[in-house]
Amino acid sequence: MSVRPQPTRVVFLGGLGRSGTTLLERLLGELPGCVALGEVVHLWARGVLADEACGCGEPFGACPFWLKVGDRAFGGWSAERAERVLELRRRVDRTRRIPGLARLLAEERAGAGVWRSPTVTEELGEYAVAYRRLYEAAAEVADSPVVVDSSKHASLAFCLAAAGVDVHVVHVVRDPRAVAYSWRRRVARPEDGVPMTVWSPARTSLHWLTQNLGLELLAREGVPVTRIRYEDLLGSPARTLRRLAAGLGVRPSLGFLGDGEAELSVAHTASGNPMRFTVGRIGLTRDDGWRTGAPPRQRSLVTALTWPLMLKYDYPWRLS
Repeated sequence: MSVRPQPTRVVFLGGLGRSGTTLLERLLGELPGCVALGEVVHLWARGVLADEACGCGEPFGACPFWLKVGDRAFGGWSAERAERVLELRRRVDRTRRIPGLARLLAEERAGAGVWRSPTVTEELGEYAVAYRRLYEAAAEVADSPVVVDSSKHASLAFCLAAAGVDVHVVHVVRDPRAVAYSWRRRVARPEDGVPMTVWSPARTSLHWLTQNLGLELLAREGVPVTRIRYEDLLGSPARTLRRLAAGLGVRPSLGFLGDGEAELSVAHTASGNPMRFTVGRIGLTRDDGWRTGAPPRQRSLVTALTWPLMLKYDYPWRLS
């Protein structure tokens, strides 16, 4: 008698980069029944086309895990498929399309099933199917019913939800002044040594607002969304992970956590923060260098631009 595989559950980590999503993904990937995939939104360009390194250190095209995933999902990876997904992303997975995707979700919930552009609907369906097939194949290869995608973009979360993917969003937030300070740092990508993007405090504030408000709207449309603050994750890792595990229906086996540290195993993450390559013991301490390192004028500007949402997330106006 054959055993039916468990349905795949997708945990989507949303928020703005430099908010702790890669750390949270690595910690969730240590839970039984969870597998971390990295930023899947970038897999098509950086993995399939550019053959950048997997989190295990092997080139994407030579990683046994991703070779199996590609075979089961698509009969093998191909440049043509990756380019098609990237084309669809440019057409349907954009921040400016969030209001339309929100209307689609509302209409689906109401049973209206009405969408003004059949072409967009077909393209959205094709786009989401590529992700669904990838998620299901990764869950099967890893023998884990829960896959963790740290793509972050609110627009992708909307696309998945609007197309009927079983997705649970974990909304990761961090004090916007800390995020802005981090985006000012010059960090080289370990894959090629190229400096990562640097943003001004004003631009970071705009993106912080846009992504967080997008995820707030997603929650209003009935999609399961759990908010986690970076500061709470680092302040109490075990409590935060137990809370998440309970919501995701996985066993909170936290033997990899120690006193202010964690032990990380190899992860097959396709893209993301340089921390995805880290294996072994890491410290779990808050990075609060922005409190003394960020110029007061920069902190004041970010506060002035983001204060309504900042206060909603319990970040104080003035630093103690």
